[in-house]
Amino acid sequence: MKSLSRRRFLVGNGALLSLPFLPSLGKANQALRPAKRFVMMYLPNGLVRRCFIPGEEENTSPGFNTVKKSEAFRREKDATPSGVRPLRLTQTMQPLADHDKELTLITGLDRPYKLGGDAHEQGASCYLSSVSPEEASEKNLRFLQGRTLDHVIGETVGRGTPLKTLEISCNGFTKGKESMRFDNISWYDVDRVAPSLKSPQALYDRLFLSDDAKYDDHLNEVTSLVLADAKSLSGKLGGNDKDTLDGFMTMVRDIETRMSRLRKLFADAGMSRPTDEVLPRGEYIKLQCDLMIAALQMGITNVTTMMIGPERWNAPMLYESVFDKPVVHHSMSHNQKGDRYKKLQEIDRFHMEKYAYVLSRMKAVKEPDGSSLLDNSIVACGVGLGDGATHQYFDLPLILAGKAQGGLKNGFHLQCPNGTPLSNAWLTIARQMGLEVDRFSNSTGTLSALAA
Repeated sequence: MKSLSRRRFLVGNGALLSLPFLPSLGKANQALRPAKRFVMMYLPNGLVRRCFIPGEEENTSPGFNTVKKSEAFRREKDATPSGVRPLRLTQTMQPLADHDKELTLITGLDRPYKLGGDAHEQGASCYLSSVSPEEASEKNLRFLQGRTLDHVIGETVGRGTPLKTLEISCNGFTKGKESMRFDNISWYDVDRVAPSLKSPQALYDRLFLSDDAKYDDHLNEVTSLVLADAKSLSGKLGGNDKDTLDGFMTMVRDIETRMSRLRKLFADAGMSRPTDEVLPRGEYIKLQCDLMIAALQMGITNVTTMMIGPERWNAPMLYESVFDKPVVHHSMSHNQKGDRYKKLQEIDRFHMEKYAYVLSRMKAVKEPDGSSLLDNSIVACGVGLGDGATHQYFDLPLILAGKAQGGLKNGFHLQCPNGTPLSNAWLTIARQMGLEVDRFSNSTGTLSALAA
């Protein structure tokens, strides 16, 4: 049998569904080395710090929301000593307990900030930016916004994949309530947004169907034809690959079933597309995550970003199993007095559960060499605002999971010296992903404690 490439397709009536790598279809003596992957999951509206960052449990909310007052608060209060310490999972991070040996918490990172722009707007749009404050000043840029980390990495790691990068959002609203800078973390360059895919249907179409195929017309027959082709192919596979193929096709069927359920929700609400948030957040986010993982597993892309939600937006969302009715995340972030912060913390825990879900799913996906998808990846989770109540752009927490094929250490808490640029973390990630770069934005070096 001819040796087949990494990109093997099942074909059905004009639609292409890419298979995961199946070693028994390749040369018996071919060295199989998985690609490295990078995933960035972004959390909106900051965090309840005292419930998230170790050592801050006794702190209280400062009770203000301006950047200037936040900076003064930092000068007076923030004197946390730097260093490497054991990882201690706080209340909010408890959903990650099964992965405590596979992740690292980094604190003390500062994002560049420029006066004159909304804090939420900059938090999202400038989070992964490669533009330094000096470059922004020279070019008279309003924001510190330029080509983002995912696109810099995608130029190298994305070669040979159909999509150099994949941008996903879990903002179910179709009517814009804010500018695009509140709802996108991925940018080709200054003012050139890489728009994220919000609709599971649109994301499915992008990944699985040809450009001229319409989901509603082709879903059933494409699935049937694909499965028929898969059944024929399965006779040529070894035992392990048959299990891989069976698991993959089960995953695709499951995704389609859940998408049908979401379409029913839309229909019951009297609309063909959601014009307001009617989706249960957990179900919606997990569906987007599964589509993302499928794209990584199949080699459609090696680099992806996901916004768990938009910055600010001020629209009610349904956090099922947390609240009985939809709530507005942004307004809750500014109302933490008394015990009210505990309600907001439930949203943070809800988001950690979804991050844990991604890690579990990626750990379960086996690569041709026996490693897991997570072993070959860096899966980051972070925020553009250190605390939603104060709009602070400094002391941002960042979680990194995965081993990057043995390049990253896991299982500890790294407290960086106050003022460490967030771009030092981005430079570290870029180098771990194979880029030969010495600088990223305003970086001053890598975070050497992360290197294995």
